[in-house]
Amino acid sequence: MRKMKKVLSVLLITALTSASLAGCSKKDDVFRIGVNQLVEHAALDASYKGFVDALAEAGYVDGEKIKIDFQNAQGDQSNANTIATKLVNDNNDLILAIATPSGQAVANATKDIPILVTAVTDPAGAGLVASNEAPGGNVSGTSDLTPVKEQMELLHKLLPDAKKVAILYCSSEVNSKIQADMAIEAAATYGIETQETTVSNTNEIQQVVESLIGKVDAIYAPTDNVIAKAMPTVSAVANANGIPVICGEKGMVDAGGLATYGIDYYELGKLTGKQAVKIIEGTAKTADMPIEYLKAEDCELTINKDVAAQLGITIPDDLVTE
Repeated sequence: MRKMKKVLSVLLITALTSASLAGCSKKDDVFRIGVNQLVEHAALDASYKGFVDALAEAGYVDGEKIKIDFQNAQGDQSNANTIATKLVNDNNDLILAIATPSGQAVANATKDIPILVTAVTDPAGAGLVASNEAPGGNVSGTSDLTPVKEQMELLHKLLPDAKKVAILYCSSEVNSKIQADMAIEAAATYGIETQETTVSNTNEIQQVVESLIGKVDAIYAPTDNVIAKAMPTVSAVANANGIPVICGEKGMVDAGGLATYGIDYYELGKLTGKQAVKIIEGTAKTADMPIEYLKAEDCELTINKDVAAQLGITIPDDLVTE
């Protein structure tokens, strides 16, 4: 009889332990979102802030209904891969990947957890979705495709005498190559000769920009994460040697570039956050959620007047901003 009671006691303890663990697995009804951001710079930081703000506006505040685990790869692809594995192993309910390399890392780590990407120029071209119109898998999100044609038009207006332009980007960024090809085509319509100039990491940037002195009339830098991160270095060398830099986005202009006509990354992040709300509430699935883009009215002209003055550039009346 005593032996029977002991067995029953063990079974009861086991049952209670199992029930307790089962309760923990429910995550207290908190929806968990993992974030894999490639690197810290103005555009990507703004997109993350927009994402968080859009969630909060919909009633999903971090630490209450949702729990966000933000991770930054510091520009290192191996870090992005490690973070992706961690976020998957932590059983997050949704993963946000900011920038293409982070998106590719997360997409390679899971085919089950919903993934939203942002600050990715062409998700389909990067192999993240079957097509931008119908992703068909566990990945969707928003594109930061910039108005490259309009940016080259801006370059021509500000620098009408420019005959040769270097297109500066990181050779390992797929989306940068896409923009570079678009820039080459757009520049040709203005009779501008282009020179593709690439770097493989930030350590090469100063030397590469210095190599352009006396050889080009301007530099065009698309929304490239490596160049954006090192924009203070790019602008310091270029401006000191009379080479204007037309940029892919506002943060790069704030860091010393001459001008841009580009998208608002904060608004891009908010657009992605609204997609996340649909996933949280179960009203949409990534497979059926097309890649979304900002509207033309979300693009804005930004000119660094201090840099224009330093370079002796007169801003045309139709480009004068407050």
